[in-house]
Amino acid sequence: MTAVLVKICGLNTEAAFDAAVAAGADWVGFAFFPPSPRFVTPTRAAALSARLPDGPPRVGLFVDPTDAAIAEVLKTVSLDVLQIYGAVDPAALRARFGRTVWRAAGFSAATDLPGKLGGADALLIEAKPPKDATRPGGNAVSFDWRIMHGWAAPGPWLLAGGLTVKNVAEAIRQTGAPAVDVSSGVESAPGVKDPDLIRAFVAEVRRRSAPSGPD
Repeated sequence: MTAVLVKICGLNTEAAFDAAVAAGADWVGFAFFPPSPRFVTPTRAAALSARLPDGPPRVGLFVDPTDAAIAEVLKTVSLDVLQIYGAVDPAALRARFGRTVWRAAGFSAATDLPGKLGGADALLIEAKPPKDATRPGGNAVSFDWRIMHGWAAPGPWLLAGGLTVKNVAEAIRQTGAPAVDVSSGVESAPGVKDPDLIRAFVAEVRRRSAPSGPD
């Protein structure tokens, strides 16, 4: 059995950052997308990251970013991973910035699931956003994990979308996810991370191991 990895996304306070690191999160994430209630400026992200410079890898979330926008963020805060929503070329971003690139996208049917990495280093799989959503992810929406039964992942991937302490074990069991990404599921209100929920979520995942495949 392989231990399931955990990313805590949308960190924006000292208490949340410290809780994620202390709980043993494998990645910590910052959202550089102004419509998100979890949005942080590069300066704010740098201040949080500086609390433990040698901590877990930092992930920056971007939506339809220009190269200039990413470069501006990287001037202020060091990131290990670029998590990208939108029509971008992951290989080109990796070549320019020398960072790992994750491609994030929403799905609602088995036929939508990707058969290729599309130049990315990993995929982030979540539900399609609601029609009235103002952001492509972080909408606290899950999907029918059964659509992933029989899916042959083309490479590394993470499961996201509506995960909570109560359902993450079932999500792992149904999908065989090697890694999970949570944001709204460890909040007491939109954009307000709850340190206790962060600790509980990581602990719950740690009690589980990814099965060899979905049932």
